[in-house]
Amino acid sequence: MLQNGGMLINVCGVAIKDNHLDIEKKATDLPNVEELTKTISPKAYLAINLFGKGILQKQIEKVAVIDAGNFSQILPNANFDDFYIQNFISGNYSFASVIRKADADKLIDLVKEQGFIPLMLTLGPFPIENIISQLNVYEDEIMFNGHLVRRNEQKQWITYQYKETATSPFPLKIESEPIAEKLLLAYANAFQLVLAEKLNVIQAGVPGLSNNLQKVLNDKKLQVKGFVILSVFFVLLLINFMLFSWLNSSNAGLTEQVSRYAQSNSDIQGINDQIKNKEALLQNLGWDGGINKSVLVDQLASLLPADVSWREVTINPIDATTSRMQKTLQFMDRKIRIIGNSQKIIPVNEWIARAKTQKWVKNIQLDSYTYNSELNTGQFTVIIDY
Repeated sequence: MLQNGGMLINVCGVAIKDNHLDIEKKATDLPNVEELTKTISPKAYLAINLFGKGILQKQIEKVAVIDAGNFSQILPNANFDDFYIQNFISGNYSFASVIRKADADKLIDLVKEQGFIPLMLTLGPFPIENIISQLNVYEDEIMFNGHLVRRNEQKQWITYQYKETATSPFPLKIESEPIAEKLLLAYANAFQLVLAEKLNVIQAGVPGLSNNLQKVLNDKKLQVKGFVILSVFFVLLLINFMLFSWLNSSNAGLTEQVSRYAQSNSDIQGINDQIKNKEALLQNLGWDGGINKSVLVDQLASLLPADVSWREVTINPIDATTSRMQKTLQFMDRKIRIIGNSQKIIPVNEWIARAKTQKWVKNIQLDSYTYNSELNTGQFTVIIDY
């Protein structure tokens, strides 16, 4: 790290020999582009990776293409045409990385001035996706050189953050060959460039570089004998870089909390809807909690005076008035209607008073009492709420 800010360059040169990819050039922490010429020869093909200040990385819901229509999700009120954009899709998420064209073009021009031929631009740590299977990493969490990646059981990325203390707990290897953490992204870039025709390349959309790469592939200049492709990993370490990283990490944490809260609310609402539907179904079926109605009727009958008799007992009787208005059969829920006979009303009132002593009786009222001269007896109707 430069104490006064600036950039650091990590270089990894690879060659394909006998169907194997060999690392032939290594260099870390070069202070400027001019130092590259001491490690690699001019006219070499380069894949450039940029990370640090000036590069925004944001995790959003999966989008197939980032265009002017949805760019506001990443940078509200920004001009889409001012940026190079990389869209790494993994599972249900898009990990978007953007850099101002002016900043990226300035670095690309520095490389060209030294005689190198840049063919690809990538942003952030995402190119390692194409080499993870080669690493001696078997957990869902990957840490290297300040980068922290978490994946799910399907090996899809679920979060990424920059954390200065994030380093691998064990020496990293590409198959059987050890590799320094600082060179991991450089190797991933070189690997992508070598196998550009066979891989789902993760790169920013830079028309000039893409056209040059396609021209090289068409001319078959990427040969498998003694060919060295170099990947240059620029890390822009400015004084306020750590503040930027901290803010980015905090924003990612808050976004994850909001997502979990929204999912929890959605689950609760779904459960409540299911409960309401089932309650409505039970109500339509006339279910009232499994109360043993025969026991209730027996208790009421046991309280009858000797000169009071029943003619009819109905549990949850039909509500004639409501049924007529709604033109569908409606019931009086949790009610017992009893129709009976008594010469006088006094025994009926006595029986009603006794029934009120039952704990399960919420309300009881005499709905009607009329004297039938033909039968020479009174007829009553009592409604009981239970």
